[in-house]
Amino acid sequence: MEWETTFQAPATDMMRQIEWFGNYTMWFIVPITILVLLLLAYCIVRFRASANPVPSKTSHNTLIEVIWTVGPVVILLCLAIPSFQLLTAQYTPPEEAKLTVKATGNQWNWDYEYQTDNTLAFNSAILQDGDRAKAGKEDRKVYPRLLAVDNELVVPVNTMTRVLVTATDVIHSFAMPSFGIKIDAIPGRTNETWFKAEKEGLYYGQCSQLCGKDHAFMPIAIRVVSDAQFKTWLAAAKTDLPGANKTLMAEVDGQNKVAAAGN
Repeated sequence: MEWETTFQAPATDMMRQIEWFGNYTMWFIVPITILVLLLLAYCIVRFRASANPVPSKTSHNTLIEVIWTVGPVVILLCLAIPSFQLLTAQYTPPEEAKLTVKATGNQWNWDYEYQTDNTLAFNSAILQDGDRAKAGKEDRKVYPRLLAVDNELVVPVNTMTRVLVTATDVIHSFAMPSFGIKIDAIPGRTNETWFKAEKEGLYYGQCSQLCGKDHAFMPIAIRVVSDAQFKTWLAAAKTDLPGANKTLMAEVDGQNKVAAAGN
């Protein structure tokens, strides 16, 4: 986002809820910060030594103590209730998953396995600058440095997708900001998250758990396409992954050019 002052544009309903909650909390944070600042300024000016040489010995005020006890309790309740509702929603898929993908974190790349009738598995690692031309990913606006990968995780739009997350060596973290998901990948344990992307496009995330010297070079890229495109890609990828990726890229890029020309 411009000036990097807000969240990434949401691509799921869950991320919209997270964005709403972030904005909601600001209605509490900003007034509290201003109030505390004004109280500090008032105390500094009103009770400075030169203006108040004889300090007050007041040690008890019932009204003030009731206010500073009841006030924070009410504020915490206003924050806790929607917070717990959001947390519950994050771990409660609204429908049964139609696609299950296993994501395994390694130092420092990801293995993806589609749990379909004929299993498809491949590795996804950061795209090296020297491989851009061969991969057809020279446009750095679409395939940014340190975020682009050689093989994206491809999923269909408007499809409930379950992601089983684990790791082979150390703790990693599977995070996709636009989808509102972030879950640790722990060796010997399988965690679960889910998303339902509502917009086609190419989305980027990163490993969000310090995992070694190349932690900064472990991106996550998810390409969301139409259901027909996904089925075609999946069938082709089982025998020729690079070819399936290039065909899908050509089709998606062609659609984007037509859409841009139409605008």
